[in-house]
Amino acid sequence: MPLVRYRKVVILGYRSVGKTSLAHQFVEGEFLEGYDPTVENTYSKIVTLGKDEFHLHLVDTAGQDEYSILPYSFIIGVHGYVLVYSVTSQHSFQVIESLYQKLHEGHGKTRLPVVLVGNKADLSPAREVQAVEGKKLAESWGATFMESSARENQLTQGIFTKVIQEIARVENSYGQERHCRLM
Repeated sequence: MPLVRYRKVVILGYRSVGKTSLAHQFVEGEFLEGYDPTVENTYSKIVTLGKDEFHLHLVDTAGQDEYSILPYSFIIGVHGYVLVYSVTSQHSFQVIESLYQKLHEGHGKTRLPVVLVGNKADLSPAREVQAVEGKKLAESWGATFMESSARENQLTQGIFTKVIQEIARVENSYGQERHCRLM
């Protein structure tokens, strides 16, 4: 019987970048054409990776901007983050940098389990943020970068699989740093 591990993941980003669409596509397997702006929703799904099962608890947040104050509920007890911007909005990309800084300060950790997602990749003709910019930003954080399309279900599963892997990677690296040697 596999051990079921609980993982709380918060999805953050500017308004209308597709946070709800990504979460809904991942959990329900369908794209929502229209919906009301999110206040805060939660989704749950069991994900199997190798021999392990993870009870993924997703917190789909309202859109933030660079002036948003992140509540402690987005920091305390959270295992990982999916930071989403739209490839069609340079402003949403800039907001993500600000949100990451706030998370980093809130956690006081040098490494956070983060997956940076450039969503709406299906809207390439309207692109304002190049993939290389997202990749470069994620590398500066030590995070994973992916481009996706919730509409076309492009990499939606992979985003949430990757965040589970990032959580394990960061947890393992912190565990290794805590060794105490007596001489």
